Amino acid sequence: MFGGAKSRYIGLAKHSCGGSVTRVFMKTDIHPKYVDAEIRCACGNVIKTRSTKPVILIGICNKCHPFFTGQQKFVDTAGRVDKFQQRIAKTQAVQAALAATKKKKR
Repeated sequence: MFGGAKSRYIGLAKHSCGGSVTRVFMKTDIHPKYVDAEIRCACGNVIKTRSTKPVILIGICNKCHPFFTGQQKFVDTAGRVDKFQQRIAKTQAVQAALAATKKKKR
Protein backbone atom coordinates (compact mmCIF):
# COMPACT_ATOMS: atom_id res chain seq x y z
CA MET A 1 0.00 0.00 0.00
CA PHE A 2 2.66 2.54 1.01
CA GLY A 3 5.59 2.59 -1.41
CA GLY A 4 5.55 -1.02 -2.60
CA ALA A 5 8.25 -3.66 -2.25
CA LYS A 6 11.10 -1.36 -3.36
CA SER A 7 10.60 1.14 -0.51
CA ARG A 8 11.62 1.17 3.12
CA TYR A 9 9.75 2.94 5.90
CA ILE A 10 11.99 5.52 7.61
CA GLY A 11 9.64 7.40 9.92
CA LEU A 12 6.92 9.98 10.26
CA ALA A 13 6.91 13.52 8.90
CA LYS A 14 4.62 16.27 10.15
CA HIS A 15 3.32 18.67 7.52
CA SER A 16 4.49 22.28 7.76
CA CYS A 17 0.91 23.47 8.12
CA GLY A 18 0.76 21.66 11.46
CA GLY A 19 -1.86 19.25 10.16
CA SER A 20 -1.66 15.51 9.67
CA VAL A 21 1.33 13.24 9.96
CA THR A 22 2.53 11.35 6.86
CA ARG A 23 4.61 8.19 6.67
CA VAL A 24 7.94 8.73 4.88
CA PHE A 25 9.44 6.07 2.63
CA MET A 26 12.86 5.86 1.04
CA LYS A 27 13.56 3.94 -2.17
CA THR A 28 15.96 1.04 -1.80
CA ASP A 29 18.40 -0.38 -4.37
CA ILE A 30 18.53 2.84 -6.44
CA HIS A 31 22.26 3.52 -6.08
CA PRO A 32 24.87 1.88 -8.35
CA LYS A 33 27.32 -0.64 -6.89
CA TYR A 34 30.58 0.83 -5.55
CA VAL A 35 33.41 -1.50 -6.67
CA ASP A 36 37.21 -1.63 -6.83
CA ALA A 37 38.35 0.25 -9.94
CA GLU A 38 41.43 0.90 -12.04
CA ILE A 39 42.23 4.25 -13.61
CA ARG A 40 44.37 3.59 -16.70
CA CYS A 41 46.35 6.37 -18.34
CA ALA A 42 47.55 6.46 -21.94
CA CYS A 43 51.15 6.49 -20.65
CA GLY A 44 50.63 3.10 -18.97
CA ASN A 45 50.20 4.29 -15.38
CA VAL A 46 47.53 2.38 -13.40
CA ILE A 47 45.90 3.82 -10.27
CA LYS A 48 43.79 1.63 -7.96
CA THR A 49 40.71 3.23 -6.39
CA ARG A 50 36.98 2.63 -5.89
CA SER A 51 34.23 3.80 -8.22
CA THR A 52 30.92 2.85 -9.78
CA LYS A 53 32.80 1.86 -12.96
CA PRO A 54 35.43 -0.93 -12.85
CA VAL A 55 37.76 0.66 -15.46
CA ILE A 56 38.30 4.36 -16.20
CA LEU A 57 40.45 5.36 -19.19
CA ILE A 58 42.15 8.77 -19.15
CA GLY A 59 44.52 10.52 -21.53
CA ILE A 60 46.85 12.19 -19.05
CA CYS A 61 47.76 11.66 -15.39
CA ASN A 62 50.16 12.99 -12.76
CA LYS A 63 53.00 10.80 -14.11
CA CYS A 64 52.90 12.30 -17.61
CA HIS A 65 51.35 15.77 -17.16
CA PRO A 66 53.85 18.58 -17.95
CA PHE A 67 52.99 20.45 -14.74
CA PHE A 68 54.12 17.51 -12.58
CA THR A 69 57.01 16.30 -14.78
CA GLY A 70 58.44 19.73 -15.63
CA GLN A 71 58.84 18.72 -19.29
CA GLN A 72 57.12 20.53 -22.13
CA LYS A 73 55.67 18.27 -24.84
CA PHE A 74 53.97 19.16 -28.09
CA VAL A 75 51.57 16.47 -29.17
CA ASP A 76 49.97 16.44 -32.61
CA THR A 77 46.98 14.28 -31.71
CA ALA A 78 45.98 12.05 -34.61
CA GLY A 79 47.74 14.29 -37.16
CA ARG A 80 45.41 17.26 -36.71
CA VAL A 81 47.82 19.66 -38.44
CA ASP A 82 48.16 17.33 -41.44
CA LYS A 83 44.40 16.91 -41.66
CA PHE A 84 43.94 20.69 -41.58
CA GLN A 85 46.52 21.23 -44.34
CA GLN A 86 44.88 18.55 -46.51
CA ARG A 87 41.48 20.18 -46.02
CA ILE A 88 42.86 23.61 -47.00
CA ALA A 89 44.51 22.13 -50.14
CA LYS A 90 41.22 20.46 -51.11
CA THR A 91 39.30 23.70 -50.60
CA GLN A 92 41.77 25.68 -52.71
CA ALA A 93 41.57 23.07 -55.49
CA VAL A 94 37.76 23.24 -55.54
CA GLN A 95 37.84 27.05 -55.58
CA ALA A 96 40.31 27.04 -58.48
CA ALA A 97 38.12 24.59 -60.42
CA LEU A 98 35.03 26.77 -59.84
CA ALA A 99 36.91 29.88 -60.97
CA ALA A 100 38.02 28.06 -64.16
CA THR A 101 34.47 26.94 -64.98
CA LYS A 102 33.14 30.47 -64.43
CA LYS A 103 35.74 31.85 -66.85
CA LYS A 104 34.72 29.27 -69.52
CA LYS A 105 31.02 30.16 -69.18
CA ARG A 106 31.66 33.85 -69.94
